[in-house]
Amino acid sequence: MSVATRNGTPMEAPVAPPRVVRQRRIRPGLLGLAVLLIALGGLGAAFAVTSVRSTGSYLAVARPVEVGRQLSADDLVTVRVSGGQGLQPVPSRRLKEVLELRAAVRLTPGTLLTESQLTDAPLLGPGQQQIALGLKPSRVPARTLHPGDKVLLISTPDTNANADGGARGGGTRFEATVIDTAAPESDEMVVYLALAVRDVPAVVALAADDRIALVLTEAA
Repeated sequence: MSVATRNGTPMEAPVAPPRVVRQRRIRPGLLGLAVLLIALGGLGAAFAVTSVRSTGSYLAVARPVEVGRQLSADDLVTVRVSGGQGLQPVPSRRLKEVLELRAAVRLTPGTLLTESQLTDAPLLGPGQQQIALGLKPSRVPARTLHPGDKVLLISTPDTNANADGGARGGGTRFEATVIDTAAPESDEMVVYLALAVRDVPAVVALAADDRIALVLTEAA
C-alpha cells in the first residue's frame, strides 16, 4: 500500500490500477491482401527464372534473300533471344541443316528465321523442264527478276513472214516460273525458267528466231 503525508501526518493514498494493453485485432482484409502480395511475388520470381532459362541462341536474317535461293552462311546471323521458344525460331545449332534449304518466301534482314520460311521442295515442279532464254533488256519486264516470279512468254510476230507471203503470227502465250537469272558481259540477260514439258519445243524454236517477249504476271 502507498503511504502519503499531509502536514506530516501519514495517510493512506489510493493505488493506481494497472494499465491493460488492448490486443490489436488483425483485419481479415489485410491478411488476405498480404497473402495475395506474397503469391504474386512468388509468381513474378518464377516468371523471371523461366525467362532466363528460355533465353537461347537462334538464327536471324542478316541480308535479303530471294525466294528459291539456297541459304548461305553470310545470309544468317546468330542472336540471343529471351523467351524465343514461343516464336518457334530456328536454333543456331541447326545452321548446317539450314544451309541445305532454300527460302520459301522472301527473307527480310533483322527478322528471326522460322521453319515456315524454309523449303527443300524444288522450284522445278513435276511435268516441267528448265530452259534458258537469252533476251534483250527491252524484252525483260523488270531490271531484276526473282526466283519464283510468275511470267508469261509471248511470241512476237515473224518479221520475215510478209516477204515469204505467209502470216506473221505471234501472240501465243506460255506460262513459266523464274528459277534464276544471270547477266553475262553481253547485251543479253539470261533467264532460267521452269516450263511445261509440252511447251518446251515451241518456246525453244521461238527463242531461236528471237521471237519471245516476257511479261511479269506475279512477283514472288
